[in-house]
Amino acid sequence: MSRPSSTHYASYYTNYIEAAQAENVAELITNYSILLNNFIQNIPEEKANYKYAANKWNVKEVLQHLIDTERIFAYRALRIARNDSTLLAGFDENSYVENANTIERTLQSLKNELIAVRKSTDLLLQSFNEKQLQQVGTANNHSITVNAICFIIFGHLLHHKKILEERYNVHL
Repeated sequence: MSRPSSTHYASYYTNYIEAAQAENVAELITNYSILLNNFIQNIPEEKANYKYAANKWNVKEVLQHLIDTERIFAYRALRIARNDSTLLAGFDENSYVENANTIERTLQSLKNELIAVRKSTDLLLQSFNEKQLQQVGTANNHSITVNAICFIIFGHLLHHKKILEERYNVHL
């Protein structure tokens, strides 16, 4: 299945969809999975608690946000792909980070978890056939296809990779 049409997702996801440069889900995984895993694995320990501004998340909190968000989007994709018509609620990303207790986690534990979640997500996305990718559901009061969720997952990761590089000075 090709890139999602703008009618297949809420407009606020446009930047994520555009960031994920690929023609289909298989190409997304090929283009970005190794790159993202290498980036995650190479985040230096000395950056763990770094914030570029007082009211921003530290690096560990960013990783926790990526873990939580990827799990939520993968869950949405699974539910919709399995033709579950339940309306899927939104979530408050700030509340999730605030209640995740990353202060007690090591950077390495968060990196390990994110890499495991990434692998699990890639396997899930690879399992979807064309019909499942075309399935439409409702998440956060907006219509969305499984295919669009796949692109959003990668676009969201790439968005935060760019922020980590530009604002947190985290590079390979």
